[in-house]
Amino acid sequence: MSELQELHVQSPIKNRISTVFLPVRNIERARDWYCKMLGLAADGEILFGHLYALPMEGVSLVLDQMPMWGGDKPDGPPAYQTPAFMFQTDDIQAAYQFMKANNVELVTEIQGEQWFVFKDPDGNLLMVCK
Repeated sequence: MSELQELHVQSPIKNRISTVFLPVRNIERARDWYCKMLGLAADGEILFGHLYALPMEGVSLVLDQMPMWGGDKPDGPPAYQTPAFMFQTDDIQAAYQFMKANNVELVTEIQGEQWFVFKDPDGNLLMVCK
């Protein structure tokens, strides 16, 4: 058995992502924006003054002011400069038009009829894919 196979067999870490943390500068503003973009009620509790867990299907998404990782600095935590995950859609054209109608900063046009990239209010680059 190779060293890599031994590590895999012995690892207590599951091959599953449970939660993605997204850096934001203002938790209330981010909660309201994401809930609007995802068609969710913005009625959940902000935890510990800096976390908001969006009610998602599948992998959890937590908005976080990240006080330990730069959130206590004037510019806030660093934004994702590369899309780290994607939101799904069944209708890429409708999703694009929805974002455009809501004045979301669109970074790309629809690419290959499959995906586009946008910026959230904190400058994070995110993706929508069909």
